[in-house]
Formats: sequence, C-alpha cells, structure tokens
Amino acid sequence: MRRLMSSAAVAVILFAAGGVSAAASGHLQVKPKPAAVAAQAGSKGATFATVTTQLPRAVRPTHYDLSFTPDADKMAFTASVKIAIEVVEPTATVTLQAADLAFSKAEIAGVGAAKVKVDDEAQTASFTFAKTLPKGKYVLALDYTGKIYTQAAGLFALDYETESGKKRAIYTQFENSDARRFIPSWDEPFYKATYSVEATIPTGQMALGNMPIASAKDLGNGKTLVKFATSPKMSTYLLFFGLGEFDRASVKAAGADVGVVTKKGDTPKAQFALKAAADILPWYNDYFGTPYPLPVLDNIAAPGRSQFFSAMENWGAIFYFEYALLLDPKISTESDKQTVFTTVAHEMAHQWFGDLVTMAWWDDLWLNEGFASWMEGRATEHFHPEWNANLNAVGGREYAMGLDALSTTHPVVQHVTTVEQASQAFDGITYQKGEAVIRMLESYVGHDAWRDGVRAYMKKHAHGNTVSDDLWSSVEGAAKKPITAIAHDFTLQPGVPLITVDAATCAAGKTTLTLTQGEFSKDMPGKKPLLWRVPVTVRAIGGGEAKTLVTGGKGSVTVDGCGPVVVNAGQNGYFRTQYGAERFGGIVQSFAKLPAIDQLGVMSDAWSMGLAGYQPATDFLDLAKATPADADPQVFSKIAGVYSSIDNYYEGMPTERAAFRKLAVAKLRPLLARVGWTARSGEPDSTAILRGELIGTLGGLGDPEVVAEATRRFNADKTDPSAIPGPLRKTILSVVARHADAATWDAIHAQALAEKTPLIRAQLFSLLASAEDEALARKALELALTPEPGETMSSTMISRVAGAHPDMTFDWAVANKDKVNEKVDSTSRTRFIPGLGAGSSNPAMAEKIKAWADGRSGGRFAQGSRQGRRLGAEPRQDP
Repeated sequence: MRRLMSSAAVAVILFAAGGVSAAASGHLQVKPKPAAVAAQAGSKGATFATVTTQLPRAVRPTHYDLSFTPDADKMAFTASVKIAIEVVEPTATVTLQAADLAFSKAEIAGVGAAKVKVDDEAQTASFTFAKTLPKGKYVLALDYTGKIYTQAAGLFALDYETESGKKRAIYTQFENSDARRFIPSWDEPFYKATYSVEATIPTGQMALGNMPIASAKDLGNGKTLVKFATSPKMSTYLLFFGLGEFDRASVKAAGADVGVVTKKGDTPKAQFALKAAADILPWYNDYFGTPYPLPVLDNIAAPGRSQFFSAMENWGAIFYFEYALLLDPKISTESDKQTVFTTVAHEMAHQWFGDLVTMAWWDDLWLNEGFASWMEGRATEHFHPEWNANLNAVGGREYAMGLDALSTTHPVVQHVTTVEQASQAFDGITYQKGEAVIRMLESYVGHDAWRDGVRAYMKKHAHGNTVSDDLWSSVEGAAKKPITAIAHDFTLQPGVPLITVDAATCAAGKTTLTLTQGEFSKDMPGKKPLLWRVPVTVRAIGGGEAKTLVTGGKGSVTVDGCGPVVVNAGQNGYFRTQYGAERFGGIVQSFAKLPAIDQLGVMSDAWSMGLAGYQPATDFLDLAKATPADADPQVFSKIAGVYSSIDNYYEGMPTERAAFRKLAVAKLRPLLARVGWTARSGEPDSTAILRGELIGTLGGLGDPEVVAEATRRFNADKTDPSAIPGPLRKTILSVVARHADAATWDAIHAQALAEKTPLIRAQLFSLLASAEDEALARKALELALTPEPGETMSSTMISRVAGAHPDMTFDWAVANKDKVNEKVDSTSRTRFIPGLGAGSSNPAMAEKIKAWADGRSGGRFAQGSRQGRRLGAEPRQDP
C-alpha cells in the first residue's frame, strides 16, 4: 500500500500527544490469548499454533467459493459463500470475522444448520451446530447481505462527473482488516486460502478481479454472470473486485498480460504507467529470482481520494486513485510523473514482498512496506538515473527520524493487538525507517549478497508467511556475514543513534576519528542512550573512504587524507552526526566539493540538530550560503523547504516573520530568475520540479512579484492558452488560491463546478480549501460537508484547510465530529481529527488533542511510551 505522505503531520502530532487509543472508534478490541502472542525477537518463523490471532484456533479455511450480486443503486449486495474448512480441534462453533453483514443461512452439508451469533464490537460471527464437529474437512455454506460504502473500505462506490452525466463505479479496499465487510472470513494475513469468485453484474459493464475472467454468461434482463479463474493462496486483504464503465489497454511483458484500467476514455493518460509496469516486471522477475506467478497484472485507476492511502497492492489487480496513476497534460507536473513511476514500482514490489510472501501478523508489516519503499527507489535508480532518485532516500530518512526522535516513537517491529493499532502501524517508522534500515543493511553486506539473500527468501517462503528473522536468516546465509544483531538493534528497539566525532587527528596523510554513540532525541534531554551496532562510512573531502562498525558506544576509523571528514558518507546510515564547531566549520568551507547526496545529508542533520538544540540552528543558514550555484536542484529544494518551515515558526510574530521573509526571498528569488517561469528545451526534470517548488515557496512567503505574476497568469488564462502551462497549473493556481479574495475564490469554485474531468475537478476543490483568509477557509469547511465536492474529496478539503488554519479547523471538526467522520474512511478515523491540529504553533494544541483522545478512549493510548513497551529479555532492551 502506498501510504499518503500528507499524513506525516498527522503522525507527528499523534506521536507528540501520546497516540490515540484503539478503543476510540469502537472496533475490535479482542486481545489474543497468551499463546497467540506474535513471534518476537529470536523466532525463526510463525506457525498456526503460535501466530497472533483474534479467532479461536480450532478451524482454518482452505478455499472460498464466493457468488455475489452488487446493486450499486441501492448501495447493497447479496452473496453466498461456501468455505472449505479444516477442523483441527473438535468444536461445535465456527467463529470468523464479519462486519456489517446480515446472515440468512448458515449450514454444513451432512451436519445441519447453525445458530448464528454476531458480535458487532468484536466484528465476528459465530456459527454453533447441534453437535461437535470432529477433526476433518467440511464446507461451511453462508447466505448473507452487506453494504456498499461511500468511503474506501470494504465494497465501496465512487461517483464521478462525465460529459454525459454522473457515473458510479464500485471497488474493494480490504487492507488492513476490511475484507470482513465483504466476505465472512478469517480476515487475518496468516490464514491464506484460494478463491473462486463469480458475480452477477449489469450487462455491458466491466468486472475486474485478481484473476482473469474464465467465463461470462448472459442471463437476460440486463444481467451477466462472470466467473473468475481460481486464485493462488493469498491473504484476505489482497482480494479485489471492481465494476464499472471502464476501458482497458494492455501489453505482454515477461509472459504476463500487463494492463491499465481507467474510466471510459482515459487510457491515454495511463500510457506512462503502462510502460513503467511493463518495463519493471521482467526486472523484478530477475531481481527476486521468482517469476511473477499470476497471468494478469492490472493497474486500475479510480476517481476519488482517501486519507489513508493512494494505492493498494491487491494481487494481480493493483488499485490506484487517479492522481497516483494518470498523467493529464492539462494539469500534471514532472513531480507527478516521477510519483506515478515510484508508486507503480512500490505496488509491483508488493506482488512479491507482501502478496507472494506475506507477514504472519501485522507486527511485521514493515516487511511489506519498508521493503516496497526501498525497492521503488532501486527501480527508479535503475530505469531513471537522470532523476537522481537516491537523493530522495535522504528525505524519507529525515521524515522517519523526525518521528523516531520523540519519546512516543515505537520500534519498526511492534506488537499489534487491535484493528486500530494495525491501521496506525502504517506510518513513517514502518515505511521510511524500514526503508532506511534496509538501505543501510544492503550497503553493509553488499548489493549482490543482499539480492541473493532476497532470492533465497522468496524461494523458501513463496505462498507462505514469515517474520523478520526469516529475512535476516536468508541474507546472512547468502552474504556469509552476520547482520541479525545489527538488524535487531534497528528494528526491535526505537530511536535514532547519534554519532559524535570526539577527536580527529591527522598523521602521515591519514585522519583518525574517535567516535561515540549516543542517542538523538527531541524531547528527552539527558536520557541514557540505548546502544546500537552502527555501520558507519566516512570520507575525507579530497581523500579516501573507510568503514567501521561502532559497537558498545565507542568506535574509531582511519581514512586517507587530512581534509574535513564527512561521517555517514553516501548517507546509507540511519543515525545523526555531531561534528563540533571546528570540524563543522571545515565542512562548511568545503561544502561545494561534497556530492549532492552528502550535501543533503549534512544539511538535514544541521537543520534537525539545530532545532533540537544540539548545535546552532543558524548552521543550516551557513550551509545554504555555501551552496554553489551549480548544486543539484534537489539541494535547492531542501533549502526552499526549510525556509518555508522557518516561516511557519514565525506564525503570530509579524515583525520577525517580515524580517525572515526578506532574507528568504532575497535568497530564493535569484534562483527562480535563473530557472525562469518557462521551461527550456532539454532541461532536466529536476529543474522543472525546482521551478514549481520555488514558485510555490515564494508564493507562500508572500513575495509580491511571484503573487502578482501568478495572478496575472490566472486572469489571462481564459484568453491566452500559454499563460498557464500544464506542468505549472497546479502551482500557479495554488499561489492564487492561497492569496484569494472572495471574488477569486468564487471564480475557482465556478471552475470546479463546471469541470467534468475528475482529476482536475478534485484539484480545484482542494484549492478552495487553501485560502489564507479565515472567512474563506470557513466557507470551504462548510462546503466540505455538502455532497458537492464528492464523498471522498471532503476529508482532503478539511485537511487542506487545516494546513493554514489548524486551530480553527480542529475546533470546528470536534464540534462537527459526527458529520466529519462520515467523510473519512474507517481506517483513518482514529487519527483524522486529532491530526488536523498538527500544524498548530499553539502550545495548548497538544493538550487539546490529548483531552480529545482521553474523552474517547478513557486515557488508554495505543502508542505508549517506549519504556513501557519492553517485551524482550535481551541485554540491549529489545522490545
């Protein structure tokens, strides 16, 4: 699943406030039996007898035979399912997971009918028979009805505008625990089974599933019965169904039918994604050493939004919201193009890491998400080296460290007991820290050894379930180099190591560094640091490179050359570096000589260390001054981003903000003058992206020249087609919308109402929510609660308003919490409203969020302090 990066602020504020209890939404809170505790450190796998489950262990499924009829008009469906089960312990009751389902029949042939008991709070259905079922194989037959939802959970509908009127399509979204809203099942990743699915659909519409359609029969009366081929063994959360007026385009690649599916007329906008998927598939086949096992791989674009995700890796039928897959020349940017590629690469990596080999329980979710995040970077580096994708890894690592340096962080591998805790596990620690740890370990053992270990892992565990130690075991076997202890340090305990350069001495043309390992923290000064085994690479500027492993809190390394030395050269390590004033000054003086990735890494450390009080915050400004004119555009993007952050810190301090804006505009305006408002033939994609970021940043800083030029282009757009080039449309309109008066807001609103292309329509409604004017922001909030923007667009508008008005939006959402929750998918509800306050500079906001959470959960937080979650017995305090 591609989690939305926009949830970063949500995660930060929730971590800072202590998290939100799983009890908050009233969903499943059944604790596993002691025997069901998930495999922890040292385990070499998970078995049916030991893996965490919220169901009795007496019965397990092997096959589902599902037949259903959706009624999109009535927003409901009828269904029957025959589940082949194996009773492994005698029992009279079969209990499985079900939510919002009503049962009319439950029986086992030869045994008889069952009494049905539904537990709404636990999200289970129990079927009790008159006699105990002995060990053996049976078929449980169920007839039931269910709901079609308006948000992306279970079977859901998306409405969209077209030139011929409003249309409706339906899709499924089951991760992490919503298959139970569509099919009564053992809705947990360990319970893999095969699936045979048939659906009665309106004739003329296209049905989509994990497998190709095996047969289609016209039933008359405008109905057609479609039957899909039987799937391989897979987890429930990967099951998929889609239905609507679609178009499909496809190519053959590596023996599979690779396709894109869109609403009618939009396949041209998916051609870039189609080519990307066709290119990536054979490369992944080779990298993983296991061919993609399904005959079809569809990439399915749907209008709409979710606060939780942008794409989902259903096996053979990957779902994307349109903005994550389609490129429209009227509005798409170079950044959008790169995002489409990385999203496709991410979800396709899941076809192996997650779908073919699946984590045993949500504790090891990072095995899916961290690896897919890492693999998307590797694929991008391979197919588009001109994008310098390795620089993106620094930003991802920074995001993770921002969360991991708080006292309320959690380990990469964390024990999950409830549905809400599983939903909350989709965060920057799981994704970005997981990715960073993999990047570090791959660098430590070597690219080839890492790949060989992954191939062995895939071969051994195909169609099965694993825990993290299964991966470490495979890599160690291939690399002949121990990594498990290092991996445990970084995945089984939380936090960010801090490597301090205590001394640097030069003799005989070599520099020797003395290093100390501490812990970087934003909110625990004086805390006794945890210990990590930290792989460290150093490079002397103008000299050589050397590696060491810091253990027991101490280390040293000698490198050729006597110039300033960069610690964490290449930026593969997951740690912060503290140099001391003199050594840092030497790096500033030689900053122009550093590779771009080290410029980004040193800048990122300086900014974060400055904010946390480890060194002067002005050190970042010194690096910005030392940045050469020919630096990589992504380095300038970092500077622009930090200037925006500093500007936000001056909220409520007009005099100080004005002084800082003068400095920032003076630095950034010449950069914009150099790249210009008009793209040049043959310019790098990174320059085009920088252009948009500079315009957006300067517009946000209130630069009168940029605001005036954006407004001029907006007003000229009706008569001058060149006034707003497609790649700059979102940026220019964002600047205009941010500074909009009532007349401009109304003009954008009129455009949104008239627009028939869902991708553009959604963008326009989002812009309505970005006004700095508080009256217009309130107007956008009220509009978000109406049907006008579309059911799945409303939460995006509310979040956008919160970006500029967090205190007002949070208070408004609390006052309208029931209406707001209707506009948010169930997976996001526990964190959506508290996350609206994330951008607040008001110290009282954290207490307001905590009070909100306490009022809903009785004070029981899902994210406890890390000292309170130690579960292991190893000396280094692994959880």
